[in-house]
Amino acid sequence: MSQSPFAMAQAQFDHVADLLDLPQDARQLLRNPMREYHFSIPVRMDDGTTRVFRGFRMLHNDSRGPGKGGIRFHPEETADTVRALSTWMTWKCAVADLPLGGAKGGVVCDPRELSEREQEGICRGWIRAIARTVGNVQDIPAPDVMTNGQHMVWMMDELETIHGGHEPGFITGKPVGMGGSKGRTEATGYGVVYTLREVLKAQGIELKDMTVAVQGFGNVAQYAVQLLNEIGAKVLAVSCWDKADKCSYTYKKEAGVCFEELKSVTDKYGTVDWARAKELGYERLAGDEWMKLPVEVLIPAALDRAITEENWEQVASTVKIIVEGANGPTTPEAEKNLLARGVTIVPDFLANAGGVTCSYFEQVQCNMNYYWTREEALQKLEASMVSATKGVLQMAAERKVCLRDAAYMIAIDRVVKACRMRGWIR
Repeated sequence: MSQSPFAMAQAQFDHVADLLDLPQDARQLLRNPMREYHFSIPVRMDDGTTRVFRGFRMLHNDSRGPGKGGIRFHPEETADTVRALSTWMTWKCAVADLPLGGAKGGVVCDPRELSEREQEGICRGWIRAIARTVGNVQDIPAPDVMTNGQHMVWMMDELETIHGGHEPGFITGKPVGMGGSKGRTEATGYGVVYTLREVLKAQGIELKDMTVAVQGFGNVAQYAVQLLNEIGAKVLAVSCWDKADKCSYTYKKEAGVCFEELKSVTDKYGTVDWARAKELGYERLAGDEWMKLPVEVLIPAALDRAITEENWEQVASTVKIIVEGANGPTTPEAEKNLLARGVTIVPDFLANAGGVTCSYFEQVQCNMNYYWTREEALQKLEASMVSATKGVLQMAAERKVCLRDAAYMIAIDRVVKACRMRGWIR
């Protein structure tokens, strides 16, 4: 049986804590979130009944700056998952060298089955429950799984109503024109590709010569596919959730998946209209076929624990590199086996740090009340991702460790130093 997400996060931390020979006080402080909030959100539904939704906000560590992390809406959301994600956010912000800490939020709900008014009620209720502990200098939320810019605007409006002023920097991922940053929508997917390009470059390989399969066709996967198309890499297939059949399918096209083409037959939750996709020449395969296809690069960009000790052997023997667009998609046991096979794994908190990096840019712009062009934002994003990736590659070479261990060593060392300077640990 796979580890829970938080047990997985702790196991990864413990492993690197041993490599760094961290003292016991640092281990005790950093193994668990500093603060956790669990609350109920009552919402009047369209049919006149009231439903109570469970909400969470976890702040893992804020020694380097305010907490930062998204809010997920998912019917299978758990406190354990949010706890793990807040931990990973600490390391993500640190490896990208952002002046932020790690946090995460969530609500147990399925927005695909809720009206816009009901979703707005959840957003405003989430803010009312947590308004005292979030804000520009405390904890800055953002979108995540099945949340979007409209959700963030409702949350911003509720907080501003409570506080009686304008605070656009309190939350990121907002639409452009409402305090959002140009380039933010593409940032995570583009960051995945920038990181992949740099890792391949260090191996003497051109990205345009590679074949790729992607799990997911939400925001991260879509823009990764878009940039891969632009660079010239061949995306053989994507796998995504079908809300009607309540299962995932792999959509394959021998000539290569075209971002604009497939997006034109995909709804806002990433569900592909199969009848229209078939007309465009796509095949529909089982949901797990994406990892079995004869490609050189896999990008798991959906949910956690996609590649586990139970299914890692299904990963095609042609795969040379796995780039984790999602959070926690590869379990430690699966990673161990794949590394032994010679697969390079680019860890999530490096590969998908483009989103939080551009969120930081959005916060900076909101605080200045001055906004950059899309080109400026993406240039800054690329420079940041390239710098972070080169740092991890250098650490991996110097210490002769895998990329995940190298990224953790950089991130944990930065956080430990901040905690020491604050006097929290010796």
